[in-house]
Amino acid sequence: MLMVRRLICRWPTVLLAGVMAASAAQASVTIGGTRVVYPLDQREVTVKLTNDSNNPSLVQVWLDSGDANAKPDESRAPFVITPPIFRMNPGRSQTLRVIYSGDALPQDRESVYWLNVLDIPPKAAPKPDVNTLQLAYRTRIKLFVRPPKLPGTPEDAPRQIEWKVVPADEGNGQALALSNPTAYHVSFSKITVTANGHRYENDMGGMVEPHGKQTFAIPQMEGVRAGQIHYIAINDYGGAIEGDAAIGP
Repeated sequence: MLMVRRLICRWPTVLLAGVMAASAAQASVTIGGTRVVYPLDQREVTVKLTNDSNNPSLVQVWLDSGDANAKPDESRAPFVITPPIFRMNPGRSQTLRVIYSGDALPQDRESVYWLNVLDIPPKAAPKPDVNTLQLAYRTRIKLFVRPPKLPGTPEDAPRQIEWKVVPADEGNGQALALSNPTAYHVSFSKITVTANGHRYENDMGGMVEPHGKQTFAIPQMEGVRAGQIHYIAINDYGGAIEGDAAIGP
C-alpha cells in the first residue's frame, strides 16, 4: 500500500505545497484491506472505508492504470466507482461499489489497476496572525482484475518464479532477474539471498507481472553465481507466503 501526504502550509504571503511519505496510522479514512481482487465474472465488488478520527472528512476516490500522478478525470480504467466523492462523518463507514464497464481486458492473465482514496480533512477556522497547516492524505492500493478459469492459483504462483543473477543497473553490484511464467501478479515484500557464506537482502519489495520479467536490486551482492533464495510474497488478503528457491543458471 502506498500512502502519500499532500502538505499545504498557508502563510500570509506564501503558499507552499509538497508531497511527503506518511504512515497509515496518520490517515483519518482507512481502507478495509491492502489490495482488492476483482473476479471478472462478478458484476461488482465492494470496498469498505472507515473514518477512524473525531472529525468529518471529504473523500474522493478514483482508479488509475499505473500513473501515480494521473488526476481523477484522467482515469482510463474500465471501471466505475460509486460514490466518487462524499462526506464521511467521524466513526462512520462507507461502502464503495466498483463496477466493471465491460471494456476488453486480457482473458489469459490478470490485469492490475490502482485504487486511490483522497482524504481531505475540514479546514480549520482561521486565527489572526497564526499559521495554519492543512493535510490531505492519499492512499493508493492495487486492484487485481482476475478473469475466470485462469490456470493454477495465485497462492502457487510465487513457487513458479524463475530466479537468475544479473549485473545491477549502471554496473553497481548485482541484482536478481525474476521471470514469472504464471497468469498472476506476484508481489514480494522481502527477498533474501544466501550465497558464499553471506546473506544479502532486498526489503523494498516489488511486483512481477504475469508472463513478465522484473529486476530486483540486492545491495552489496558481488560475485554470486549460485545460492538460495528465501522470499516473502503477499497473498490476496495481505498475508505472507514464505518460500525458498534456488538461483538458476
